[in-house]
Amino acid sequence: MRHRTVALFALIVLIAAATPIRADEVIFNNGDKLTGKVLSADGGKLKIKSDVAGEVSVDMKDVRTFSTDESVQVRMKDKTLVRDKIVAAPQGATTQPTGTVEIAGKTVPLDEIKRLGGKQAWTGSLLVNGSLARGNTHSTDLGVAADAALRRDDEFHDDRFSLAGAYNFGKQRTGGVDTTSADNWFGQVKYDRFFTDQWYGYGLLRYDHDRLAFLNYRLSPGVGVGYQWVESAAFNFSTEAGVSYVYEDYSNDGNDDKVALRLAYHLDKKLNEHVSIFHNLEWLPAFDDPADYNLNADAGIKAKMTDKLFSEFKIQYQRDSTPAPGAEKNDIRFLLGVGYQF
Repeated sequence: MRHRTVALFALIVLIAAATPIRADEVIFNNGDKLTGKVLSADGGKLKIKSDVAGEVSVDMKDVRTFSTDESVQVRMKDKTLVRDKIVAAPQGATTQPTGTVEIAGKTVPLDEIKRLGGKQAWTGSLLVNGSLARGNTHSTDLGVAADAALRRDDEFHDDRFSLAGAYNFGKQRTGGVDTTSADNWFGQVKYDRFFTDQWYGYGLLRYDHDRLAFLNYRLSPGVGVGYQWVESAAFNFSTEAGVSYVYEDYSNDGNDDKVALRLAYHLDKKLNEHVSIFHNLEWLPAFDDPADYNLNADAGIKAKMTDKLFSEFKIQYQRDSTPAPGAEKNDIRFLLGVGYQF
C-alpha cells in the first residue's frame, strides 16, 4: 500500500512538472519577452504585472504582439466590442506585420485597440486638509473632500456615474471671542450617457451651502450634452454645454432663481507615474441677464506618496455676481491636504 501511495505521488509530480505554466506574454519589437498577467491597455499604454518586474506600463508602439490565457474584453476604436482570448501573432511569418494580435480568428492591428479590460468598479478618493494654531494665533481649520466615479463600457452599458462633495470649517479666536471663519459645503451627483465614443448627454444636480455668505442653499439641476475630446488613463479632456435652473435661498434676504446657460470643461493629465494635474471650470450665466452668473473653478496638482496615499494642492475659486446682501462676490481657497485613493 505504501509503495502504491509513493508511486501515485510521483505520477502527480511528473504530470505537474510536464504541464506548462500558463501566463500572458508580451513580445517586444526587439525580441524581448515579458510574461505575467496583462492588466489593461488604454491610451496607447499596455500594463502587465510580472512576478519579477512587478507592475509595468509600456508603450503599445514598442510591442510586436501579445497573448492572454483568459478571455478579456476588447473595445476597438470603431466601437466594436469583443470578448475572447488574445492570441499572439505568428513569429517569423513574412506575411504577418508587426504590431498585431489575433482576436476571434482575425488579425487586429494594435493601434486599432482602444481599450482592453472590462473590469468595472468605483474609483475615487478621500482627501483631508487642515491646520491648528495655538498661542498668539488661535485658529482651527478642517476640510474634507471626496469623489467617486464608475465608468461602464461593455455590451450593455456605455455610461459614467460621478459623485463629489466637500466640507470646509474654520474657527478663530480674537480677543477671547470665538468666531466662525468658514462653514461651507457642496454635494454633486452626475450621470453621463455616451452616444458615441465622444458625444454624451448628461444630467446633474448640485447643492451648495455657505453660512458666511448668507446662503442657506443653492440648488442647480441641469441637463445638456458633452464631448469627450480625449479619454485615457493618462489624459482626459471634455467640454459640456447645457441648461441649468439655479435657485438660491438666502438667510438674510429671501430667495432668487434663474434659468442659466451652463458651459463647463474638465481636464486631468498625468505628468509621470507619480504626479498629475487637474483643472475644472463651470460657468452659469442667466439667459435674461448674462451679467448675473455663478462661476465654479479649481486647479491643482496631485503627487502619489504610495499606491494609495497622495498629497494634493488645490486653488478653488467661486464667484456669485449677485450674492446675498452683505456677502462678497468672490471666494478663493488654497487647500493642501493628504488623501487616500481607491
